[in-house]
Amino acid sequence: MKILVVEDEPKSAGFLLQGLTEAGFSVSVADNGDDGLVQAQTGAYAVVILDVGIPKRDGWSVLAELRHAGSHTPVLFLTARDAIEDRVHGLELGADDYLVKPFAFSELLARIRTIVRRGQSRTNEMLLIADLEVDVVRQRASRAGRRLELTSTEFLLLSFLIRHAGEPLSRRLLAEQVWDMRHDSDTNVVDVGIRRLRAKVDDPFLVKLIHTVRGIGYVCTDKP
Repeated sequence: MKILVVEDEPKSAGFLLQGLTEAGFSVSVADNGDDGLVQAQTGAYAVVILDVGIPKRDGWSVLAELRHAGSHTPVLFLTARDAIEDRVHGLELGADDYLVKPFAFSELLARIRTIVRRGQSRTNEMLLIADLEVDVVRQRASRAGRRLELTSTEFLLLSFLIRHAGEPLSRRLLAEQVWDMRHDSDTNVVDVGIRRLRAKVDDPFLVKLIHTVRGIGYVCTDKP
């Protein structure tokens, strides 16, 4: 079982690496928020242990980006920030737990195992249309058994299209839901995003799934 530790303090990172490895976990370590975000998005981790005060991109931003991209990977904040408002903020962003430093390692292990059990009891969510499969929990997509290499935004766009399969979706709605563009603005970003997604999802295959609805936007359907 894989755990990602995002911690910039070498002594703390080493302590966690050793303790979690001895407890039977496979552990990866990132020492800044940018690297931590990339690893969290591309690796199949059971839990991400995340500090708040890390370089390049703080822990709040890492978690917010993960959740915005649709990632359900469990996140446990492990930080010295013990104010009530910090705990509340972390949980509101979508953290699964919040543990304050200094901490007892036995308590950390107990919390990790609780999170893992909770995740194992949850049925994996799969979105299907024709020969396209999207695993929302693991953030993986494949078509005709071939893995699709999607960016986090492309994955979010594809997931939203499939959830509303057969329903024409306006450019404005897609801009709001995928790019968080809440005001009237140039929605050319949607057309560019769709074009890039089609290059991966449709172009290599005979049957096309993403269709243009003239005057409205786009629809995902396997119907001609």
